[in-house]
Amino acid sequence: MKFPKTQYVRSKKLLKLVAGLDCQWCGSGQQVQAAHSNWGGGKGRGIKASDNEIAALCFWCHYQIDQGKELSKEERKNRWEQAHLKTLQSLATAGLWPEEIPFTDQYLRILGKGASFCEPPCG
Repeated sequence: MKFPKTQYVRSKKLLKLVAGLDCQWCGSGQQVQAAHSNWGGGKGRGIKASDNEIAALCFWCHYQIDQGKELSKEERKNRWEQAHLKTLQSLATAGLWPEEIPFTDQYLRILGKGASFCEPPCG
């Protein structure tokens, strides 16, 4: 069985924009990073997910979501997803999302439903 080859999105410009936001989980403006998804987006062994599958997270929140032992796998995934959606929303609302970078399907589905984004701490 053959699997379709993933077309990765790579953008240093987007990663820099994301790192310039406040943490989209806790609100901290310190040590914010572009945290890639661990749940899809083309992630594989030794390969990060596409650059549009990111969330603006401070060092501590990024650590808790990636390796933290205090959260269940489901909680970690939910936190990342909420931060991801808020990250895309923040950049899009400010008119900063790069035109050449596609939005994620998850974000487009949420927009189509007219859903709102929660404020930290989301849960």
